[in-house]
Amino acid sequence: MTYDPARVSYGQLLKVFFAVAHDPTQLNRQGPDVGSQYRSAIFPTNPEQRRVATGYIAQLNRSGVFTKPIVTTVETSRGFTPAEAYHQDFVARNPTHPYVVFHDKPKVARLQAELPGLYR
Repeated sequence: MTYDPARVSYGQLLKVFFAVAHDPTQLNRQGPDVGSQYRSAIFPTNPEQRRVATGYIAQLNRSGVFTKPIVTTVETSRGFTPAEAYHQDFVARNPTHPYVVFHDKPKVARLQAELPGLYR
């Protein structure tokens, strides 16, 4: 996945991340997946993104939108390792896989319903 600020703002990206993509109050967990590799984290690529992400989290905490504290961290990127080949385009290749049906498709439907202007 490549982020293109000409198509979506960083603020919009954060909105999807916090509102649809996952539960930012789960520590080292996302749905059925458990472990520190499933922590909620943001890896900004420049100081402005760091400032915006930190401010966004502070704003969400003040708003009380979530009933539990947000555990999302803002971390320095150390780079990423590409996933194994069988994970590449997994949803497109496995649209009926139980994980996709029960965990991913509802998120896409939620994005369509809650943020239709950002769904493509």
